[in-house]
Amino acid sequence: MSEDFDEAVNMTAAELERWLATDESKSAGQSEGGESVGHASGRHIVKVLRKKKAELTDDDHAHMRKVVGYVHRHLAQRPDGDVEHTKWRYSLMNWGHDPLKK
Repeated sequence: MSEDFDEAVNMTAAELERWLATDESKSAGQSEGGESVGHASGRHIVKVLRKKKAELTDDDHAHMRKVVGYVHRHLAQRPDGDVEHTKWRYSLMNWGHDPLKK
């Protein structure tokens, strides 16, 4: 599982934390007046990235599987054209994946 997770999450904990502090990050994704699902996921991903493998809980492993599934589904829905300033990219970045990162 961690191999799939490492492939899906291409942002470091520090990059993701910086991203989550932006207005663009907070504006992406579905929310009911509070924090979006993706934004909350990003905060969990930062914690997972900062842990040693042996410290990961069952909840962390379940979240890692959820992240892999989300990133794979979302990448398949890539819109045409330049995606740099799109909600599609911002949403993926909340889940730890920047599609423009090499």
